[in-house]
Amino acid sequence: MSATRIAVIGSGPRGMMVLERLAARLGEQPASRDVHLFLIDAVEPGAGQVYRTDQPDWFLMNTVAGQCSAYSGEPDAGPARAGAGPSFGQWWESVGDYPGPDSYAPRGQYGRYLRSVLAAVEDSLPPGVQLRSIKERVEEVVRLDGRYRVVLSGGERLDVDRVVLTTGHSRHRLTGREGELADLARQHPELRYIQGESAADMPLHEIAPGSGVGVIGLGLSFYDVMAALTIGRGGRFAPGEDGGLVYHPSGDEPVIVAGSRSGMPLPARGRNQKPPRYSYRPVLFTPGRIRSHRPSGPLDFQSQVLPWLTAEIELVYYGTALRRAFGDEVAERFGTQVRSASEQGVPAVADIAAGLGLRGVPPIDIGALARPFAHRTFAGPEDFERALREEVERDLAHAVEGNVDSPLKAALDVMRDTRWVIRELVDFAGLTGRSQKEDFLGRYVPRASFLAAGPPEERLRQVLALLDRGLLRIVGPGTRFDGDPATGTYVVSSPQVPGSAVPVTTLVDARIPSPDLRGDLSPLTRRLRDSGMWTSYVNRGGDTGYDTGGVAVTRSPFHPVDRDGGVDEGMYVLGIPTEHTRWFMQVGSSRPGLWSDFVHDADAIAAHALRPVTRAGVPRAHTPELVGSGAEAGGERSPERKAG
Repeated sequence: MSATRIAVIGSGPRGMMVLERLAARLGEQPASRDVHLFLIDAVEPGAGQVYRTDQPDWFLMNTVAGQCSAYSGEPDAGPARAGAGPSFGQWWESVGDYPGPDSYAPRGQYGRYLRSVLAAVEDSLPPGVQLRSIKERVEEVVRLDGRYRVVLSGGERLDVDRVVLTTGHSRHRLTGREGELADLARQHPELRYIQGESAADMPLHEIAPGSGVGVIGLGLSFYDVMAALTIGRGGRFAPGEDGGLVYHPSGDEPVIVAGSRSGMPLPARGRNQKPPRYSYRPVLFTPGRIRSHRPSGPLDFQSQVLPWLTAEIELVYYGTALRRAFGDEVAERFGTQVRSASEQGVPAVADIAAGLGLRGVPPIDIGALARPFAHRTFAGPEDFERALREEVERDLAHAVEGNVDSPLKAALDVMRDTRWVIRELVDFAGLTGRSQKEDFLGRYVPRASFLAAGPPEERLRQVLALLDRGLLRIVGPGTRFDGDPATGTYVVSSPQVPGSAVPVTTLVDARIPSPDLRGDLSPLTRRLRDSGMWTSYVNRGGDTGYDTGGVAVTRSPFHPVDRDGGVDEGMYVLGIPTEHTRWFMQVGSSRPGLWSDFVHDADAIAAHALRPVTRAGVPRAHTPELVGSGAEAGGERSPERKAG
């Protein structure tokens, strides 16, 4: 009897979790035939591109070490193996130099952990199961006589029964404004335009010392670029007398001129005060409550979802403030009153807090927090820098208080902790097409990304130190990045800050490109798209259709839907390629010992892929519920479940 052959293409965290669950299931219940597993990655099998182990240590994660695990179960009395292994923090402690569970690890260190997971999985495979890791690029996947032919960059062709695609970010065609800026660099050899991708893969070392470099965006990738152009150039940050940092330059740094829509660097994560297994349970913002008001059909995010999410954020914000002001008893009374009021509709949370005596606490305004300078004008660059420093120092004060004790940071964590609720509501055309495009992706997601995905507080202190040294300038809100063909330079400026224009010779796009099947330049993705095996998911809910650009897949276990509406049940697509069909697919780990959707998704694929293989050809279906076109969301589900 021939073996079942399964290829996992892409070995970042999602690919590794699929492999881990395949191995765990095979260990629990051996297959009726031999199984050959192939783990294929163009950069580093086991770590992938983002966590590759050869990158410098100044590229940091933004989740604390104690809250990450790549195993689906906790360690037991046996050796580390699929289904039972150490969390990232436990592994790091075992190999030495562990700064503690609330530290932020270099991404390369997490890659080394992932490599240890791969080794443990391979060492514990049961008899009849083989694993081959392949460091090559996949050029093409084609259907062939009921199987799949995987064509590798080295010329080898693998014939397999199942294909799991967990590929990550890739480059896209530069169009619009970005295309114009890149074209200017092609016309002027003295200019350089560096396209957005992982900062570890950018040619930042080629930027000349002392030159001006414009940085587009002030998000997480901005901090990576900032670190590469300072620490990576031999400079160092040291403690200052006032509790801040002082930067000691090497002399090899360029001058960074940065900006974004907000004009504010991404705020810091609150100092972690939560244990590794902590899981916030929403009180007001639940799928069941939302669906009780609209049992079927697509939702409107602005009117039917956001009010309940806002109420949940306010519940934590004012509840934390009441606990600080009056103690636990008053805070508990507040929670009881809010829950009671919610039976009649969205509760007036701020009014209930005021009724219990809370005074002097400003309302929490997500829009104002995400755009702190939106309605302000400044006398000039010095005036703006003063305002910027005040905002950064204010944010640091909240971050130091912690994500339990600071009302603001505790409340903003709700936006992270309830992502699973949002996914249940918005995935697979859960929103109308117009609302998904305009309300959710256009307004809410940029603000949530700004407020709930911040770096360690150390990064904000580094920003202040570099401002002090004159090696960083943030020009202001609504930043413009223009080309000046007459002078052969780029110009960075803010319309709200007179005199802010600064010429630079290099532009670095520090924004991770939004996944879009239609413009993806990956040879594999392009061929899957051109063959019709992959097609873009169209949200047809409501009056306005919306082509999301995400790969069209079924619900779990996420089979691709081809251009004719057929479902390819031997192929699975998980993670970033499906972004916008589903939401927030860049998640890279689960909590230790708990099953989030990250683990559930991988396990569902593993279970289906290990079913007996027939040679009757690739199964196809045309089920509207599978392809999702505004069908109601699935039943309410807990965000975390214990392994096992």
